[in-house]
Amino acid sequence: MRILIAGATSGIAKECARIWAQSEGTELVLVARDTQKLAAMAADLRVRSPKVAIQSFSLNLVDPAEVADLETRLRALGELDVALIAQGELTDQGLAQSSAEALAKSLTVNATSVALFAELAARIMESQGHGSIALIGSVAGDRARRANYSYGAAKAFIDTYVRGMRHRFAESGIRVTVIKPGPTATPMTTALATSGKLASASQVAADIVSGISGGKSVVYTPGLWRYIMLVVRLIPQPIFDKLNF
Repeated sequence: MRILIAGATSGIAKECARIWAQSEGTELVLVARDTQKLAAMAADLRVRSPKVAIQSFSLNLVDPAEVADLETRLRALGELDVALIAQGELTDQGLAQSSAEALAKSLTVNATSVALFAELAARIMESQGHGSIALIGSVAGDRARRANYSYGAAKAFIDTYVRGMRHRFAESGIRVTVIKPGPTATPMTTALATSGKLASASQVAADIVSGISGGKSVVYTPGLWRYIMLVVRLIPQPIFDKLNF
């Protein structure tokens, strides 16, 4: 089984890779921007799972030309069974409001880049007739709020994009999944860390791997977030506007 992981050096993606690497016959194709972090990740995986096959590609994840070049290299490897699109960064809402450059960067990394890789995987899988594509969104995309609406809007984009791709492939052997983690303990969320309030990356990764394997359309992780966000979405707007969160 060949698995592409874009944004592979993110905390959640690393944990997913560790789970997949334990399965015999797995080949991981790791894609990220930082060459040194990629090399360190590959070395760690080989120590943990000596039999795993690993390919690593370092590139600018927001550059369409580099993404197109990666597609050529991926096709040369053979069929692609799973693609996990995991890149993203937590947006500083205040900075996004005051800096056009910061806002553009956030939307490009969290939305545009994710779509570029989703379509890359879709083209490959459409030509072979099967595969699973999973995009990491967030519970923040379920309802915009003042504290993080730039980030939430990008994640809502992912949710909508997945719905469209799922409809496109509804009568095919290609499955498309959106992953909606709640706040998770990773290097990206260090500033948010509060004892007992962040899920572990390993728990979230286990839910992701299980959800993709099971062909789920939507994976909330931890699962309680499905019900929390149901309640949040049902709050009438006048009441919601008075909430400070």
